[in-house]
Amino acid sequence: MRSSYTSSRRPGQEIASSEELRRARPRIILGAADGPTEEEAFSSHYAYGPTDLRQIFSAFVVRPSERKTPYDCAMHVSMAGRAPVPGSGPFVAAIVAAQVLAQIGTFALPALLPGYIERWGLTKTEAGWLLGIFFAAYVAVVPVLVALTDRVPARRVYLLGAGCTALAHVGFATVAEGFWSALALRALAGIGWAGCYMPGLKAIADPLEGTAQSRAVSWHAAGVGIAGAASFAVAGLLDALAGPAAAFLFGGACAAGAFAIALAVMPAALPPRGSTPPPPRALLDFRPVLRNRRAMAWIVGYTVHTWELAALRAWAVTFLAATAARHGTPDWLPGPTVLFTAAGLAGIAVSITGNETAQRFGRMRVVTAAMGTAAALSLCAGWTVAASVALAALLVLLWNAAIYLDSSALTAGTVQAADPALRGATMGLHSMAGYAGGFLGPLGVGVALDLAGPNGALGWGLGFGHLALVTLAGLGVLRRLGRVA
Repeated sequence: MRSSYTSSRRPGQEIASSEELRRARPRIILGAADGPTEEEAFSSHYAYGPTDLRQIFSAFVVRPSERKTPYDCAMHVSMAGRAPVPGSGPFVAAIVAAQVLAQIGTFALPALLPGYIERWGLTKTEAGWLLGIFFAAYVAVVPVLVALTDRVPARRVYLLGAGCTALAHVGFATVAEGFWSALALRALAGIGWAGCYMPGLKAIADPLEGTAQSRAVSWHAAGVGIAGAASFAVAGLLDALAGPAAAFLFGGACAAGAFAIALAVMPAALPPRGSTPPPPRALLDFRPVLRNRRAMAWIVGYTVHTWELAALRAWAVTFLAATAARHGTPDWLPGPTVLFTAAGLAGIAVSITGNETAQRFGRMRVVTAAMGTAAALSLCAGWTVAASVALAALLVLLWNAAIYLDSSALTAGTVQAADPALRGATMGLHSMAGYAGGFLGPLGVGVALDLAGPNGALGWGLGFGHLALVTLAGLGVLRRLGRVA
């Protein structure tokens, strides 16, 4: 069968047979002396999804003066078929949508925590472990998974992460029956998010530079934040309609949707690395990243940011529920899950505004203002459990907004300070350090509550108040490293 194709031949000229294709092989250039065979060229159809095989083959057959990498060919196939081109608006939108679906079930447990504490007879410290183990498992595997994205396509890592996330949520709905089984499934969920969060961000950041990259990172953070905020209200609604298992089953189905999007749009080849490849190094060798003081400054800032944010997200609904149990809830005030969803959504707008403001007035100034304000509010918020639910809700809303103000700015700072050849490892360390703080934050609040015993005001005051010391210490290190760099 004859088929026309687009290459250096004249338009409309035909290839008569497979033998003629093989004779054309000396003109196939793939960044090396030996190009792909005809079968290898056509096999990309299965790597990137259905499209016109003639257009796929033309991605590989080029003039001798042109050199194409596998990533270039992936770009060509994306344009020829249905998948969006990496770096384009549709590609960024697709990855952000996948991240939203992967994240939507993450905070079902914090949203429903008061019920699980009562149902399983958990101590506050045990509850803190269930909340924090998600971050601990993330920290344990993220160095490997994200550093791997410097060596294998991010798509492979992302698919693994989305699959683990779906299994963890479905398992929590069907087999969790106490502290230990829940702990194991929450750990699996943390492994899943480790495979989704930074690999997804890297897939967005790699094809972009400068302001476009910073804005794409900001929209990525906004999408993840929207999903995290909506997670509380969705879990509360599904719990009211069909019980807590429904919230986790919904999260599992959404994670499966993220798997499908990544399978469809993420390129199955690494992006180009420039004319001079970096020297080989060990997979977990973070020494080059640690020597990058500019990157390390933002990584320290992100660590204390996540410490504080994870603590508030984990315990805010329980805090508001405890305050409401003491004082009652006015008819006009929504329930705790809806309140914290509103806080999260307001935080998204603040996060985007914060990154744009950082580009105009300076990232360090914005981060300093945000961290200082958040520290002051954390000192006050816990004690409002003894005052009124309306005041407690107001301070939670303001505190959450202050935390979000520097969210995108911190991540964008790390991305832009990273050596492009080490971006995967840099983002891996960024994420690992941040989520280590995310493990300690919820656990610290739980321990403080148990130590205070029946004195709820003291427990909440200490549990939230210790975060001010953490935040201010991190800010001091951030500013010092930033000056040295």
